[in-house]
Amino acid sequence: MSLISNTSAEQIHRASLSLLADPGIRIENEEVAQRLLAAGAQPGLAPGVIRFSEGLLKDCLASAPSTVYLAGHATRFPLSPQGEDSQIWSTPGMQILDRDQIRPFTSRDLAAMARLLDRLPSVNGVFGVALHDFPPGTGDVVGLRILAENTRKHIRVLCFTPHGADVLCEMNRVFADSPRFSVGFTAHGPLRWTHLALEIFKRTAGHGIPVSLNGEPMAGTSAPVTLAGAAAVGNAEILAGLIVNQVLEPGRPCIHNLGLAHVFDMRSAGVVTGGPENHLFAGIGAALGRFYNLPSCSWVSTESLRPDAQSGLEKMAGFMTHLQQGVSLIWGVGQLESELTLSPAQAVIDDEIIGYARRFLRGIEVSEESLALSVIREVGIAGNFLEHEHTLQHFRSELFEPHILCRQRRPLWKEKGSLSLAEIAEEKARALMADPIDSGLSEDQIRELHRIESAFLNVPSKR
Repeated sequence: MSLISNTSAEQIHRASLSLLADPGIRIENEEVAQRLLAAGAQPGLAPGVIRFSEGLLKDCLASAPSTVYLAGHATRFPLSPQGEDSQIWSTPGMQILDRDQIRPFTSRDLAAMARLLDRLPSVNGVFGVALHDFPPGTGDVVGLRILAENTRKHIRVLCFTPHGADVLCEMNRVFADSPRFSVGFTAHGPLRWTHLALEIFKRTAGHGIPVSLNGEPMAGTSAPVTLAGAAAVGNAEILAGLIVNQVLEPGRPCIHNLGLAHVFDMRSAGVVTGGPENHLFAGIGAALGRFYNLPSCSWVSTESLRPDAQSGLEKMAGFMTHLQQGVSLIWGVGQLESELTLSPAQAVIDDEIIGYARRFLRGIEVSEESLALSVIREVGIAGNFLEHEHTLQHFRSELFEPHILCRQRRPLWKEKGSLSLAEIAEEKARALMADPIDSGLSEDQIRELHRIESAFLNVPSKR
């Protein structure tokens, strides 16, 4: 069911190999560059450029585990290249859509959003966001502490500074379920890894912390407009990131993430993240992950500014196709406005979409039990199956039961206020965010996280 064949995946692989050898990848970190050269890479023709051989790539692929485990509190989820049970995460963002009003994200919003996501059954991991009530560049450390106090699920931190990465590693030692969080960074291409990204990789190495390697080519600007050409560029960047991380920490869990690739809209001069091309990139990324025996990653996004028909169309197409393609890890719950905005209502709707898509993709079981011939004969002609034990035993597993989709008759719908889906989702989100969460952390663990955070912020601890 893959969108591309093994032959096509190998063609993209060969094109990426060619780019790794000529012209190579710019590595904007002298220490990392020297370690790559010591490991067998070769200098390129331009300053800071490193060339990578096929042999070095093979060694590093052999070093990287094919299954990556992501820990929550007392839970551990495997990510496999086959994507049999795709994991679902939320998404980063800059602002929140709250009761149809946009405002910057605050630490209080992050805590509430984490409680909501913790209670959505389709969500396995919670992303950090940019926080506007703390100094710039501190949202990684502060965000990890807030999320750890408000969700038992896996945490994907944002990384802002090298010092912040050091503090995250210090916090990692507090958790019994380690590594409780993962990190990641995007290549700012074409064919370039920045000093900050490489410093984050270096500072977080040696702790077994999973890392997503994000190729984010924009077809038409930072990569060829053709999807195959853009995939070749993004894949080359990801493979260079894989080599970097395996040289820094042999055996480090790595996730192949071509699913962030997007396209440039030639008419609006904007970035497209919810178009059909984005879902095709996710399919290519899943196929390449299987080709390299690595877990894959993608995002499901929309350009829509609010929960509406457009966001429903683009999110349903995204979650349906990414799950169908076997992407190992899918971001995007709550995402609007090309990842700029998070919406609690959209998160509730996305949870419903994912349940719908999973039921459809589960398909139909044909067996003696499901054919139910003996039941049909027992009920007989003009009989009623509603009261039969077979119906009671199977209706919950066989039928999709929505939580917020409308299945009411119009009179009852009007009696309840004639609410739209977005309004129903908003009400449900607010209810799920209201109550505190048992994070599973002890008082000593929470106190230690606050101590580390306070030392980082250089303020007295509040606990």
